[in-house]
Amino acid sequence: MRGYTYDTGAEIQERALLVSLVTDETRRSGADPQQSLEELVQLAETAGVEVAGTVMQNRDVPDTKWFVGKGKAMELKEIVLGQELTTVIFDQELSGAQVRNLEEALDAKIIDRTQLILDIFAGRAKTREGILQVELAQLTYLLPRLSGQGKNLSRLGGGIGTRGPGETKLETDRRHIRNRISELKRQLEGVLAHRNLHRERRRKTGAVQIALVGYTNAGKSTLLRQLTKADVLAENKLFATLDPTSRQLKLPSGKEVMLTDTVGFIQNLPHDLVAAFRATLEEANEADLLLHVMDASSPMRDRQREVVEEVLGELGASGKPTLMVYNKIDICSPADLGLLSGGPDAMRVSAFDPNDMERLLQRIEDKLLGSVADLRIPASRGDLAALAYRVGDVISQETEDDWLLLTVRLNENDMGKWGRPLMPYFTDSHHPQGSE
Repeated sequence: MRGYTYDTGAEIQERALLVSLVTDETRRSGADPQQSLEELVQLAETAGVEVAGTVMQNRDVPDTKWFVGKGKAMELKEIVLGQELTTVIFDQELSGAQVRNLEEALDAKIIDRTQLILDIFAGRAKTREGILQVELAQLTYLLPRLSGQGKNLSRLGGGIGTRGPGETKLETDRRHIRNRISELKRQLEGVLAHRNLHRERRRKTGAVQIALVGYTNAGKSTLLRQLTKADVLAENKLFATLDPTSRQLKLPSGKEVMLTDTVGFIQNLPHDLVAAFRATLEEANEADLLLHVMDASSPMRDRQREVVEEVLGELGASGKPTLMVYNKIDICSPADLGLLSGGPDAMRVSAFDPNDMERLLQRIEDKLLGSVADLRIPASRGDLAALAYRVGDVISQETEDDWLLLTVRLNENDMGKWGRPLMPYFTDSHHPQGSE
């Protein structure tokens, strides 16, 4: 069969130039433009785009017409023509007018960071809820930009920016889009009511919930697989999984809890997407414990932590009991390991180390149910014995001469509020964590 070429109809990989604008506002915010641009490269590759090059432009403020300025736009045009590129992707959000002007000047498809993320989500959504949420976010993004989407909407050959509802926008107008948005919101209200019903059932049965939260590609899905043996996708890609997955998790004591993997966060996550996925992200708000998973090997880990905490704050989940899980320590340098914080609310693990997973399970149990401690109380102090029963679960009770020997699983909050009188009676061999 040599010498023959067949057209399989497969989509040709797009080649794109990536552009970032650094403004005074960017510099004041303390954000690292280079790291953001590197993340944009990852996003583009996740969307199936071949990155031909990157350009960074410095300006005091964005140009209202050309975003990067007319002179820089002409430079971009030369690069696009010289390398025969089809797409230019910007690291910041563009207005409809800016998209239209840049399309006409560069004769290429113009995509901004928000549209790129929406496109990735469109390819990842598998459940009915996820598909509805992505379409709602896409339409909400598109509505104010209809006038700037001329060439994008006429390029029916596929590719980033045209998946999902994007392929049919040429025949729709604002009224149709608003009607569709209303219909999507109505359908999602039904999904939310169904989800709330399940949540209420879990509350009534006393089911304990744990939510995995964190930056995209921190290893949440891998941890879910390792802890629960769940058959879920775990890839070294941004947004490898989109729809939340819940599995039963058995703790060392034998108690079973529910572990849920939520969608990963990212800096500059489109507000429309946060709003559309609120029902899904609120799994974190309902959890009894958050496992905040961080990629310990990432040079951006501090900024990624801030991003996750900001989104959790938007959802009203910032005050939840949280265990910080620094993942991927197996690929960390000794210098990086030395920078990771410790303490009772943080631990370092490799998801592929069984011993680390056992330690993580024990730490989860201690956070949820409290640590186990031994008490030696005078038999005459019935008040202290009663207090021990109030601030924890007594696992065993024995008497030894004039002493009462108790093994108690302590509730940290109750112990902190009312358990101080018990402190002198803990045995040194099994002292509660953090009581000294």
